[in-house]
Amino acid sequence: MKPIKLLPIMVLVALLTFSCSTEKFPDETINSMSLPSAPSAKAIEIEILELINAHRITEGLTPLNNHDVIKSVAFTHTDYMVEVDNVSHDNFFQRKNSLIENTSAINVSENVAYAFSSAESVVNAWLNSDGHRENIEGDYTDFDVSAEQNAEGKWYFTNIFIKK
Repeated sequence: MKPIKLLPIMVLVALLTFSCSTEKFPDETINSMSLPSAPSAKAIEIEILELINAHRITEGLTPLNNHDVIKSVAFTHTDYMVEVDNVSHDNFFQRKNSLIENTSAINVSENVAYAFSSAESVVNAWLNSDGHRENIEGDYTDFDVSAEQNAEGKWYFTNIFIKK
């Protein structure tokens, strides 16, 4: 096969391998996705939030505020990833729009992960990845995280950051 014919396939593969997402957006009319109530925080989720804020503080950055609407949105995505058994940024545009509408966000990004067994291991993995670390150290005001286990006990994670 000629190299020029492989280019679209290589571009698609590269795009599908990213595991952090950031999107800035202009003002526009947006439909909101329906939001469930935020579930109670699990110990692993609280530890992730604490580790991220501790890292931000060591970098001279302002700690981020927890936000129930962000938690609800993160939960819907984590639950989706568990259901389809795939770590992804599917439907990020809908999550972003929901956060714009429900929190007045002007910037939204997310980190996702799969199969890490502790808060420390997932946060360390994100910090060792340039794109994920940029989200963690970014100019944001609020964040939250959702962690859910599949039937085999493997964790899926969605960590969303917003700037208001």
